[in-house]
Amino acid sequence: MVNIDGPERPLRLAVIGCGARSTLAQHASASGLGEIVALVDPDAAAIARGRAALSATAEAFASTGELLASGLDIDGAFVLTPDDTHAEVSIDLLRAGVAVYVEKPLATTTEDADAVLEAAIDAGAKLYVGHNMRHMAVIRTMRDAIARGEIGEVKAVWCRHFVGNGGDYYFKDWHAERARSNGLLLQKGAHDIDVIHWLAGGYTTRVVGMGGDTLYGGIADRRDNSDRTMPEWFSLENWPPLAQRELNPVIDVEDLSMVLMSLDNGVYASYEQCHYTPDYWRNYTVIGTKGRLENFGDTDGGVVRVWNERHVYRPEGDLEHPIVGDEGGHGDADFRTVTEFLRFVREGIPTETSPIAARHAVATAAAATDSLRNSSAPRDVPALPTGAVGYFEGAGDPVGAAHTGATGG
Repeated sequence: MVNIDGPERPLRLAVIGCGARSTLAQHASASGLGEIVALVDPDAAAIARGRAALSATAEAFASTGELLASGLDIDGAFVLTPDDTHAEVSIDLLRAGVAVYVEKPLATTTEDADAVLEAAIDAGAKLYVGHNMRHMAVIRTMRDAIARGEIGEVKAVWCRHFVGNGGDYYFKDWHAERARSNGLLLQKGAHDIDVIHWLAGGYTTRVVGMGGDTLYGGIADRRDNSDRTMPEWFSLENWPPLAQRELNPVIDVEDLSMVLMSLDNGVYASYEQCHYTPDYWRNYTVIGTKGRLENFGDTDGGVVRVWNERHVYRPEGDLEHPIVGDEGGHGDADFRTVTEFLRFVREGIPTETSPIAARHAVATAAAATDSLRNSSAPRDVPALPTGAVGYFEGAGDPVGAAHTGATGG
């Protein structure tokens, strides 16, 4: 399927799923490295949105199967469909030899995530998972400080995620249903668990989860919102949380959750998530053998402060690093992630993101979700499928090709 005539020709790309996240694909044309030649969505209105936002001349298809059967020449595809379809769509494309950019999470179960890895290996195809936070300025700033030895050897990573727009983003559509997302500890937490692993230089082997539906499930005002997309109902005026209206008919995911993690390199970590806070940002604390760091704000204008001298309380820290970039959220990171994918397809460059790490994020979050729904019983993270480490070697894995990062690996 991949047929690149020369270094100057833009890659021919398909967008699978023309929902709210499909605007990510705009960066392909903006980079000068790709062009959108196909749009895939069963909804005619979604196709119309895709043509308006991405390409007026792209060919339209109702399914991935229809696209592949058409014989249209494509080099790669963005899989931007609902989470529960990521695995099936990605596997079909990979088996056809198409390079795949799949939005995070890689899948909604460990089994499906492993099946995607195995499909890429069997077909010798290129797989890229859109963990754009690895390209966010706040994360790069923290990782650079760790690499410089400012806090010594990492021993603990804590993350608190204040999801201030959670009621609009995750409780008015399919995200609110276990059958579609598994849970928000996976859907939303996969980002942060991947970052925790990256900063810690290891992967989780055992988890304990806790959480529940503590607010949104008690709101009776419901609506089937399948006739519109999130930008049409989102408003900062939808406040306070108990005043939310037109929530999804089914709500069976947790709006408050947390997980404790034991990593294979001796690091301990925690992640907390709440979907009805007034503010919307992430706060990381990383503790090492010589100090600790913490971010205040996670976009342009925020800072990362380092404490590496002994004292009682010094709010300004001993060192301070400005966060420069991502002023509008993760738009800058999206551009860098898409550009990295396109260069990976064309040039085979090493990538900061990692299919192995993406799988570990899914496996950790899925195990934690199972734990929180079963009396917080500890759960072990399953081992990687055989051959995965060797095939994806060099693609953002924190500690190299010999690393399996799971019980039994």
